[in-house]
Amino acid sequence: MIELLRTRLKQGHSTIKFPKEPPTLPDRFRGRPTIASEKCIDGCSACADACPTGAILGIDTTEPKFDLGRCLFCADCAEACPTSAITHLADYSLSASTREELVISAKDRSLPQVTPLRPELLGLFQRSLKLREVSAGGCNGCESDINVLSTVTFDLGRFGIEIVASPRHADGLIITGPVSENMKLALLKTWEAVPSPKIVIAIGSCAIAGGPFQGHPEVNDGTTGLLPVNLFIPGCPPHPITILDGLLQMLDRRT
Repeated sequence: MIELLRTRLKQGHSTIKFPKEPPTLPDRFRGRPTIASEKCIDGCSACADACPTGAILGIDTTEPKFDLGRCLFCADCAEACPTSAITHLADYSLSASTREELVISAKDRSLPQVTPLRPELLGLFQRSLKLREVSAGGCNGCESDINVLSTVTFDLGRFGIEIVASPRHADGLIITGPVSENMKLALLKTWEAVPSPKIVIAIGSCAIAGGPFQGHPEVNDGTTGLLPVNLFIPGCPPHPITILDGLLQMLDRRT
């Protein structure tokens, strides 16, 4: 027992100080994509042609945009660009309250914004939020990063946020995956089982827009057309910090 206590004291405090302090991100972290327009070649569409999900919009116009909801953050566009005009910044705060807000300018550095839940919901959920996770055909990438939030490093529970086993005990759903046809009914029944008032959080490009499976007849291109989504967290998968940041903004606990 004494040895266990000594070991624990040597380990010190392992939980990150985010959001009070900025997070430490890996060197290869891919955040918000951007285009240095002065490097672009007239008529060039190499980046848009290389994008597997059509996330680069209006590349032939003066106002090209990135759809973060579709973006896989795979960097295929950056590799295809002949002038290295596309880069990924270290911006981790990428969540939005509406699907439309995920479509951002490719030139400036503006980021999507999360509007906190309306006051009556904040009063219920701000200090205690229980969520039921539904993997609706996901690859386990987003699911793994959600699970990481429960480790000592991130300690999601210190904010009163917990993943629960039953929709009857939940305040809302976390949804991952493109919502395959085989999971559609199960998702809708789980939603019905959550007592009102309730919220929906779509995590990852699959849950937002179908990801690399968009347009396939066996998927529903995410949750947007099925359930009322309160929070969109893009990525493939999103970094745990991106997920945590989105949740805290929604609960108005970012500062």
